Amino acid sequence: MSLIRLNIKGISYSQTQNGAYALILSEVDGDRKLPIVIGAFEAQSIAIALEKEIMPPRPLTHDLFKNFSDRFQIVVKQVIIHKLVDGVFYSSIICERDDIEEIIDARTSDAIALALRFKAPIFTYKGILESAGIYLKSSQKKESKKGDEAAVLEKLLENEDQESKATDTSDFKKNTLKELYKMLDAAVENEDYERAAKIRDEISKRN
Repeated sequence: MSLIRLNIKGISYSQTQNGAYALILSEVDGDRKLPIVIGAFEAQSIAIALEKEIMPPRPLTHDLFKNFSDRFQIVVKQVIIHKLVDGVFYSSIICERDDIEEIIDARTSDAIALALRFKAPIFTYKGILESAGIYLKSSQKKESKKGDEAAVLEKLLENEDQESKATDTSDFKKNTLKELYKMLDAAVENEDYERAAKIRDEISKRN
């Protein structure tokens, strides 16, 4: 079966499951997206790996695994999302040490968190993308599918918490840059990385 490479498009809060987040993977050479529901801790870990400016004061679990692997010269070569059963994605981490390759079973969220830290590519099989992939944005040629795709996205993710977004934005707009930097430091110190990422976004808008 042919493998299709995926990139991380973003993470959104999912209202369909309490405390869960939707990780959106994007087809590299196509328009399909693969939404995967993950837990809050894994979402935080992935967000930290994506946000290079946020450095936790202590290593998280995936950072510890990366440090441990580096010490013992274990390299993560790639991650493959190889199975989808009853809405649950199964993944394998392809590792290598001393030219010996090993395949380790892992939760998809953990596998992707590690792939980011090792700068390893993420793949899935064509059949999985065909069965679970959706279009988040419609081009002119796909305009007729726009309504269906929007409905599918709303059902799968329901990630448009507009009231929460408006509150967060208005709160941050009231602060000066100096205050925002202090808030960012405090959020990182308290290990509130979701808030830290939002503050960093507001700072980036002003710079």
